[in-house]
Amino acid sequence: MSVKFPKRLSSKRRKPPKDNAQAELLHNLGLDVFWNAPLDPASMLDINTWNLENKAPLAFKDLPSAFLRRLWLLSQDARSPCCKPSSDALTSLDTSPETLNGGESQCAINPLDLVSAVFMSANPFLQQEMTVHMVQCQFAVPLVLPSVDPEEASRFLLWPLRGVVSHLLGKNGKLQEVNLASTYMPILSCVKLGHCNVSKSKVLNHIISGPKSCNDTFLHRGMDGGQLPRTLSNGLLEIGWHLPTGDTARDGFPVPVAISNLRGEASKHEGCLNLLCQASSAMIVFCGNLKEKDKQLLASCRDMASKLILIDISDTEKNEHSVVGFVGVNLEQDMGLPEGSVLQGEGLSEEELADRINVILKDLLPDKLKLVTLEAAADLAVELGLNVDEGTVCKKAMAKVEKVLEGLEEGSAQFREKQLPLQGPWWSKLAEMEKMESKQRKEGKQNDPQLQNEKRDILAELKNYKITSAMKTFTDALFTIDKVERTYFLKWMELRLQSKQTEKQNIQQDPSTNLQTDKNNGMLEYSDYLTHGADGDLEDSDSFCSESTFEEEDSEEQPVDVELQVSDQPCDNGQDLSSYGDIEPHSVSRLDPIKEEQFDLISNGKEIQGGQIVSTSHSFDEQISDSVLENQNCHLESRENGALSCHGTPQYEPELRPATPDSYSSTKQQMSPDVSVEPQLAWCLQTFEPDPFSLGLEHFLREMGLIFELTHNSRSSRNQKVSRLPSLAVDLLFYGVPLELMDGDASNIPTRWLGSIFAELKRRLPQEQCKTRVLTNLGVHHARNAEVLSSVFGVKFPEGGKRSTRGVYMGALRLPDALRMDMECDFLLLIDVEGLCPASQDNKTKIHDHEMATVAAGLSNVLIQNIASDASSELETDIAFIVNALLRVKECGSMPNCQLLVQDEGINTLLQASQLKRVSEMLQTETGDRGTLIAEQPNTKNICCITCVQGPWSNVSLSEPVETQYSEAVLVLKKNLFGALKKSTATGLSEFMIKLSAIWDAVKEESFSIGLQNTEIALAFSLLCTKFSQWETSFLEHMQSWIMGAGKKIFATKEKALDAGIQNNLLNELKAEGRVEVKTEVDKLRSQAEAYLTKDDVLKERTETFKPILMSNMVDLQERVTEEITQRLATVGESHCSSIQVKKFETVLEKEQESKLRALVENSISTKLLLQDEQLEEDFEGVWSNLLSSFDFRPSETDDITARVTEVLRLNLISRGLLKHILKIEGIGQNETSSFQVYDEHFGYRSRLKHMFEDNNRQQRVEAQQVACSVIKEYNHFVAEKSLLPADFSDSYITEMLVSVEKALKEKCMAIKSAFEVDLKVYLCRLACQDFQKVHDRFAKDTELLTFITATKSSYLPKFIYRFRKRDQCQRVAQAFTSMIIKPTVLDYIYRPLGLRIVEEIQAKEQQYQSSCAFSQHLLEQLIHEDRFESFLEYLLSCDSFRLSKIQETVVAHLSESPNSDKWRQQRLGEIVGKVAAAVSETAEGTNGVLSDTKPLLERVCLILESDGNVQVTRVSLDGPLFSITTEWDRFVTCLMELLAAMRLELAQEFCQTVDVTQLLHCLPIQPHYSLLDRVRGCEKQCPLCSAPCEVQEKGHEVHSALLHRPKDLLPSVSCRPESVILSIPGQNEDTQNPSVACNDLLSLCPDWNIYPEDPDTQMPTAYWRYVLVRYNEKFAKEYEREPANIPEEWKMITEEEALHSLREAFLNKKY
Repeated sequence: MSVKFPKRLSSKRRKPPKDNAQAELLHNLGLDVFWNAPLDPASMLDINTWNLENKAPLAFKDLPSAFLRRLWLLSQDARSPCCKPSSDALTSLDTSPETLNGGESQCAINPLDLVSAVFMSANPFLQQEMTVHMVQCQFAVPLVLPSVDPEEASRFLLWPLRGVVSHLLGKNGKLQEVNLASTYMPILSCVKLGHCNVSKSKVLNHIISGPKSCNDTFLHRGMDGGQLPRTLSNGLLEIGWHLPTGDTARDGFPVPVAISNLRGEASKHEGCLNLLCQASSAMIVFCGNLKEKDKQLLASCRDMASKLILIDISDTEKNEHSVVGFVGVNLEQDMGLPEGSVLQGEGLSEEELADRINVILKDLLPDKLKLVTLEAAADLAVELGLNVDEGTVCKKAMAKVEKVLEGLEEGSAQFREKQLPLQGPWWSKLAEMEKMESKQRKEGKQNDPQLQNEKRDILAELKNYKITSAMKTFTDALFTIDKVERTYFLKWMELRLQSKQTEKQNIQQDPSTNLQTDKNNGMLEYSDYLTHGADGDLEDSDSFCSESTFEEEDSEEQPVDVELQVSDQPCDNGQDLSSYGDIEPHSVSRLDPIKEEQFDLISNGKEIQGGQIVSTSHSFDEQISDSVLENQNCHLESRENGALSCHGTPQYEPELRPATPDSYSSTKQQMSPDVSVEPQLAWCLQTFEPDPFSLGLEHFLREMGLIFELTHNSRSSRNQKVSRLPSLAVDLLFYGVPLELMDGDASNIPTRWLGSIFAELKRRLPQEQCKTRVLTNLGVHHARNAEVLSSVFGVKFPEGGKRSTRGVYMGALRLPDALRMDMECDFLLLIDVEGLCPASQDNKTKIHDHEMATVAAGLSNVLIQNIASDASSELETDIAFIVNALLRVKECGSMPNCQLLVQDEGINTLLQASQLKRVSEMLQTETGDRGTLIAEQPNTKNICCITCVQGPWSNVSLSEPVETQYSEAVLVLKKNLFGALKKSTATGLSEFMIKLSAIWDAVKEESFSIGLQNTEIALAFSLLCTKFSQWETSFLEHMQSWIMGAGKKIFATKEKALDAGIQNNLLNELKAEGRVEVKTEVDKLRSQAEAYLTKDDVLKERTETFKPILMSNMVDLQERVTEEITQRLATVGESHCSSIQVKKFETVLEKEQESKLRALVENSISTKLLLQDEQLEEDFEGVWSNLLSSFDFRPSETDDITARVTEVLRLNLISRGLLKHILKIEGIGQNETSSFQVYDEHFGYRSRLKHMFEDNNRQQRVEAQQVACSVIKEYNHFVAEKSLLPADFSDSYITEMLVSVEKALKEKCMAIKSAFEVDLKVYLCRLACQDFQKVHDRFAKDTELLTFITATKSSYLPKFIYRFRKRDQCQRVAQAFTSMIIKPTVLDYIYRPLGLRIVEEIQAKEQQYQSSCAFSQHLLEQLIHEDRFESFLEYLLSCDSFRLSKIQETVVAHLSESPNSDKWRQQRLGEIVGKVAAAVSETAEGTNGVLSDTKPLLERVCLILESDGNVQVTRVSLDGPLFSITTEWDRFVTCLMELLAAMRLELAQEFCQTVDVTQLLHCLPIQPHYSLLDRVRGCEKQCPLCSAPCEVQEKGHEVHSALLHRPKDLLPSVSCRPESVILSIPGQNEDTQNPSVACNDLLSLCPDWNIYPEDPDTQMPTAYWRYVLVRYNEKFAKEYEREPANIPEEWKMITEEEALHSLREAFLNKKY
């Protein structure tokens, strides 16, 4: 068919972005460099494929790579714009603090801008991959991408959407695969007019997700960075899909719906708004506060849109500029809208608003909205002036695809028969013949003549073969120089063939589905649109590919380059592309026909001898060495899809440039009328049945190879057209297109074709870059092998799960430089096996499957055993199939490293995985009896890893979310695979071809002991592996028990473990016992295995095959367990010694810390200063350093530092220019025993001549000797200083020492030669070897232990500080409790009873203190004896104070004379201290190491003390927070006891010292003189007449009486007497008046006083007081300031003795 291409408007390079905010953002993201060379799928190699970790972006420029990497991992946080704030990447941005999110990450860009920027910087093919991954993640994808240049139109992205395929429910309830770009469905478009507080994207997320969940399909302001202003994405149009699952409770709508979302204000993007109005099924407009311009836009929307729904969320009260009354209930009438078109949304949440919109949409779906396709929308976009990404080159490629597929409508089988005839019966028949010939040669038979005739007939037919039109067009398209066109061609081929396949499958599932028209309204049935709208329109390129422009340049015919380059030069439509000969590429491989014959080695260069594959030809390198042609400087580079490419001399690479749309012819209208949808059936899982006549791109590539293979047999048939095909195949391989290694349908390998390809590959690669490793993915047809490899490596293999693709395919990936060095190979060969059906009933199919599996597994370094998730019913078959392949590969001697991949965690899947793991591990053990037939394998047993990856390929529909653990699982799988690849051996291309040849020959001859169809042996061997695993488990359990017992013996040595001799002897004994025990147990296993082999009916016939495998595993098991036991014993011994050392170290450290803490606490208490942490750190550092330097580490192997010292000295002499003395350093390691001597040779000739007469040069030598001694003395100080450091010996010590020697010699002006300097340095270095060797031995002991102790130092320091703080706090609180409570209690206990004791002693000793009368008599007598007026005056005026002073004098005198008080205090001190200690000890019971609050415990101490009635505790001080601390009570008790002992010692010493009696009295709570006074005070009443004291001793007496009345003149005034008494006898002298009258008067006035008038003795003053008055009359008068009293003469005659006698008589003769 012919297609009219529009004229390109521009062929210039893409304009650079203008200097604006958008361009600045691209620059900040590091994407400006991709403006003219966009990112392609090859970029994903470095971004994703070779990345084994999902690292968070550290800088702003890391965001694009992080987005792509996470997107390829299908991570839900792929769009996150957050960077870790650990770098300064954001400092270059003009970003205010308000735009940055706090916390652990920072967001400096809106995530929409990030997505837009990456899409702008990617080419269409990467955009397509990105779109597919975003849809899998249920992300909205860009539909219209705004331009960076505001003058350019936005771009409609149709091409990326063509790769999006999903499954939808058809009319019959079965699944149908559709392409979303060409599927008819309703499109709901959402825009915003005016400012809105409601998040439109949040509302759409609720709508698109359904009622049960809410996915973040559209980015919104509530996500990370969503609140930041947008720079690139204003005007971005996104689209997302709601795809029903059939679950009505989960689905929001019963039919598929596309929802588009225009970002930004719609009024600023009228182009996109017009497109949406015309292309959408319904327009939803979120109306905020609108202006007049917005009203005009709404009117235009009403005219263009099929259905308009307005959401009123305006707030007219807050916006005075809004058009009042515009949005309201009258809007429907004013604009002619149907009823219910305006929804009031003010005040509603996003979820509530979404629910109301859902109600409206459900009423419209499915029969009230038109159905449209995105292809039709693209056509409309062109008419509206938008750019569409599918341009001229894209359409040109599509035209070639249509030409290739002409006639496909007749059916795939007919097409393959006509256009792809070589892969028909001829190819299959030749394969069968070759296998028969190989078997005959193996059996030594002659070739069958009939077979040879048939083969000649077929080859004769092949000589007449002419290339078909489809293959001619196909190869012409691949040979094009425009690499962009070639890429489009390959993509179009895949899409076109895929659409045909899905169309056929959909029709087979629902044969009644046809395009029918309803008779009433002419609407199409919805299910018909799924089939015909989605796939049938692909038949017409005008409808399938919209007429649009693409930023590509027209290609011009240039020589074909071997490299796949991005080209935008247009092809000349008039040029003849039908002849290969018209194109003469400068790099096409022109292989010499004779030399090319040498590549037939695969079928002819090997022979089978005795089951061994033996090479009979020359090495592969020799065969292809001559075929290496020009351009030897070519080497690999990454290209599209992460494959290999080759480049030599620099070539011109055209680039993509912007273009503007041209005028196009009108296209077919693809928008359909409204349709009705049948009720949906329940969701069900459906799988595609393989179709043997399906068609894929791989069939065309297979045909291309067969053209070379079958028509390129001889020189006569060679032509340049065919000879260029291997070069083309290498180009495709480099580009990422997999090539077929083995045809699975015919079960044949095109040996010549592959030989030529690898020859061309080796020709292009440098010789040093031909190392490769091979990774194979082996799984059944429904295990999605291609999808697995694509998810891990990004390479697209044919998907056999969707077609009848059967074969072994190969892809190549070039490793980056860093990984190439790590992997020790240059590229990675990926092999994928498709179409394996072990459960097939066709015998021929089974054989072919076994052959493919054997070939693929035999070629592998690493084999992925891919276990499908839905293969539980075929568990036994699948296991037997894979085990058979592994057994055959084992016979070839090329057992790969097996890795298992499971796609779910079901019980059957895990059982199959564990079984295959056991088989693989057993077979991976080197038997050693078959040799290495293909390649030498290391004698190591690889460990199989089981990785579970629940990938998106298991999802039936895109509406199903990706497993949350998928990203992590893929990374784990990658790490396991690359780890296994590193353990394998890299091979060259030559070795790979030899391996392929050997395996294929073995397969053709069936030279294996196990037949291709014999599954019984595989199952029996699988059971044997299970049994062996059980034996191994029992054996390991036994040895585990043994090792536990051995460990107990080791730990029983305790401290003896530090004795190296004892420890080594014990370990050697245990190791010997362990070896014997292992051998004994393994011998038992051997007996069990041999018995099992003889009993099993299937295995006993092949004992010779399986017994070596079993025995080698036994040997391997014995070696592994023996080695493990040896290591574990050594580890246990070392661990025990280390633990003993650590405990010892901790004990010593604890002791040192305890001593230091005690000193620090005492210092802190004494100085009353609180130490800071810095000081404590210094103290701890000192303790730590001293301990490390003095601790006795276990001795270990140490190296001699002599070599190090010698090297430092050698370099020093060289730097000093003293190389001539270098021989002197040879004996530097010898011990230096003598002192340094100065010789004549150390001085110059002139100097010796000058001093020759000075005592044989004595003075000069003495000075030199003094210098040497000074240097040596300084060296000794240097060694002592370095030895104290907690560090090992360092070479810098020697360097520093040598510098000091040079400095010392420079300061002394002496005429000495350099020999002196060298000898002195050598001498010091010898000393250093001895001295510093000791330092090195001390620190180079138990390195691991020292490292461990050093690592734990940081944990000891906080504990040290904490312990000091708690100890200091504990000490302070204990001291406060002792000083504030305990000490007062102790002193009270001691001194309170002491006062009473003193009183009792005085009373017992002094008679005057027996009674008050005795005391009064004693005082009066003492007054007479003292004969002091002052004493009499004090007694008369202050009797109590006078008596108290006299008593105090008595007490003082008593205390001064008596020593009993000191002893008594000591006794009381011991008693109270014992009681306190007992109380504290009682509270300390059961509190060892327990953290407690001290206050309740201290209160308990007080209560215990108070329980003793003699102890009084003052607990007032306990109130408050001072004593409430949390500490270890036993530690507090210790402090308290220490303080209690210190207090006792202090008080005891105080009591022993000479104490001032007055000071002692002040300490007594009860003063003895006051107590004595109270006891001798008597009655305190005084006589009213003379103030004499009452002398009645009877307690409670009511009548008072005085013994000695006093004369009135002894008193200071008469006012003291009653007035009545004074004035009773006027006119008379008071002393001469009648006393009887006065007494009578007094009795009436003072009835409580006993004054008897009839008794003259009681009325008149006694002689005592008369004597006193006579003696001191003058003094009393003077004291009282009055005249002396008139004293009778008889009073004057009274003597002292008479006075005393009267006193005694009075107290003796008292009547009471």
